[in-house]
Amino acid sequence: MDYKYIKQLLERYWECQTSLEEEEILRTFFSQKDVPTELLRYKDLFTYEQNEVKEDVLGEYFDEKILSIIEEPAPVKARVINMTHRLMPLFKAAAIVAIVLTLGNAAQVSFNSNKASQIGNINGYNYNKVQHGTSVAMGDSSIIDTLKQSSIQPEEGPTLLK
Repeated sequence: MDYKYIKQLLERYWECQTSLEEEEILRTFFSQKDVPTELLRYKDLFTYEQNEVKEDVLGEYFDEKILSIIEEPAPVKARVINMTHRLMPLFKAAAIVAIVLTLGNAAQVSFNSNKASQIGNINGYNYNKVQHGTSVAMGDSSIIDTLKQSSIQPEEGPTLLK
């Protein structure tokens, strides 16, 4: 017998150009008992579905158990999210920014006070006399006030009218 057509189908099968009908022809051909010896090596490839024993691994008990679990309604938990919970990340970010700014200001004041103590007397103003904890504006205004008071003659105390 000439198996030229089957060989052509096999060639097209290896090139992935066969249709489903042509693959079915190959399956039926190799499912025969009399397959030529030169094509016998392909028989297992096309008859594996027929030779496989269909076994049910899981029994009916398993199916009943799964179906009973699935059919039970699962409780739905609705969670209420109020505005405080929604804005919590924003509050955390604002707190972090506030902490960073506070630490930055504290470091800057500490740096400036050390720098002022190193500078000493500039333009007739003694920076060493400024007490820690007072602002620069208060220190300047107190010196200006003392200068003004020294240039003005003191008046007599206020008189009370009776």
